[in-house]
Amino acid sequence: MDSLIIAGKAYASRLLIGTGKYKDFDETRRAVEASGAEIVTVAIRRTNIGQNAGEPSLLDALPPSKYTYLPNTAGCYTADDAVRTLRLARELLDGHELVKLEVLGDPKTLFPNMMETLKAAATLVQDGFKVMVYCSDDPILAKQLEETGCVAVMPLASLIGSGMGILNPWNLQLILENARVPVIVDAGVGTASDAAIAMELGCDGVLMNTAVAAAKNPVLMAQAMKKAVEAGREAYLAGRMPKKLYAAAPSSPATGIIGKAA
Repeated sequence: MDSLIIAGKAYASRLLIGTGKYKDFDETRRAVEASGAEIVTVAIRRTNIGQNAGEPSLLDALPPSKYTYLPNTAGCYTADDAVRTLRLARELLDGHELVKLEVLGDPKTLFPNMMETLKAAATLVQDGFKVMVYCSDDPILAKQLEETGCVAVMPLASLIGSGMGILNPWNLQLILENARVPVIVDAGVGTASDAAIAMELGCDGVLMNTAVAAAKNPVLMAQAMKKAVEAGREAYLAGRMPKKLYAAAPSSPATGIIGKAA
């Protein structure tokens, strides 16, 4: 079985999916189920997972017994805020250690602040967290995060929520060549073909939220993304034919053709 291994745990699905931006928790549940994802991200600052007593909780729609929760630090702009948010998440989720770190640089582009990200990663790893980290597609910084102790690096394909797809496949290739931890494309996926391309490049997985939640039919798009990730992974494992300007030789042998002399 070709499993995704993160922090020593195997997952059958290589699609990770966010839980924000849906119209309600019921739509969230149906989309997540259609995606086949086993890991779901949750923005601690925006989603109730028990911190607001008496209000609907995501935990009821997506039970932790069925899904691996990945608390994230969406909306944090400093290392201190990110660390504080994930410590709260650990308390709310009974000591949960697997987290997604993102420290943003500005509210317009949501591009990561890599200096603050590196600082927060070092603190969280030392504090016992298993950190999956959102980062720029800089191969040097991605390697530094791995060496800091992060269990997965998650370079952006393009800006969060942009739907622009993979803008720099060459940087992703450099990150993949040097990584010894899973590389998961995070941010910028807009449609199924983007997810398939990421997997065909050799990425270990794809994380998305807006591409599904903002689709006209989120549940159907989640189903499409599931198929795209699976197809892209199989194509990568199969090994594509080399690209050529034209075929120098026919795909079928010319010998034995009817009416052709031997």
